[in-house]
Amino acid sequence: MRANQPEIFQTLNDPLSVAVAERDSNAIELVRSGLAENRCMLAYQPIVQTRAPDRPAFYEGLIRVMDRTGRIIPARDFIDQVEMTELGRQIDCKALELGLDALHRAPGIRLSINMSARSIGYKQWKKTLMRGLRRDPTVAERLILEITERSAMVVPDIVQAFMSELQDLGISFALDDFGAGYTAFRYLRDFYFDILKIDAEFIRGIHKNPDNQALTRALVSLAGHFDMFTVAEAVETAADAEYLATIGIDCMQGYYFGVPTVRPAWLADERAARSA
Repeated sequence: MRANQPEIFQTLNDPLSVAVAERDSNAIELVRSGLAENRCMLAYQPIVQTRAPDRPAFYEGLIRVMDRTGRIIPARDFIDQVEMTELGRQIDCKALELGLDALHRAPGIRLSINMSARSIGYKQWKKTLMRGLRRDPTVAERLILEITERSAMVVPDIVQAFMSELQDLGISFALDDFGAGYTAFRYLRDFYFDILKIDAEFIRGIHKNPDNQALTRALVSLAGHFDMFTVAEAVETAADAEYLATIGIDCMQGYYFGVPTVRPAWLADERAARSA
C-alpha cells in the first residue's frame, strides 16, 4: 500500500491530469446547464450537389450549446466528455427535437442530424422521433440520421436492425466519418446506408496528395457498388472541390461552400413572412 502511495499522489497532482479533469467537468456542466436552461440550438451547414454547387442537397444540423455569457459552443468542445454518459443521450434527443422542428417549419429542406449508436436503445430518443413524426409525417422522408463509423461498428447488429426499422418509415441514414480508422468493409453489405460521408482526413488537400486521391477513388467506387451517395467532408478550397468533381463525388460539404450558421436563409425568410 505505502509503496503505491507516491505514484497515486503524483497522478492526482499531475498538472495534465488536473487540467483534463477540470476540462471534462466544465464540459459536463456546460451541457447539463444548457439542457436544463434550454440554451441548445442547431447550426446548419449546406451539403451541395457537385454538379450544381449553388444548390444544397441537404443541410447538416450540428448541435450547439450557448454558455451563460452568450458564447455558442460547438459540439467538438464537449461531445467526447459526454458521449459515454446519459448526457450524451440527452444531447442526441435535443438535436433530434430541434431537427424535427426545423423540418416542420421549413418543408422545402432536407436535414441530417447526428446521433450515437448508444442512443438507439434510449427510450426518450425514440419517443422524440415518434412525436415529431406524428406532428408532421412529411419529415420522415426529409430526415437523415448520421451515425459515425466508429459508433456503428461497436454494435453492428443493433444498428442494422434499427436502420431497417426506420428506413421502412422513409428515414435515410448516412455513415459519417467513413475511413477514419475503424473501417470494416464487410459490414457495408449488411447496413444499407443511403449516404457515405468520406472523412476529412482524406479530403483536405486532396488535389495535391496522390495517396489520398487513390484512397478516395477506392471509397467512391465502393460506395457505388453498394448504391450509396457519397459526400466529401471538409472541402475547403476550390482546387480540392475541382478534383473531387472529376472522380465522381456526388456531394460536398465544407467551409468552401458554407460555414455552419445558427441563422440559415430559410429562417430569415420565415421571419420576413411573419412580419409581412
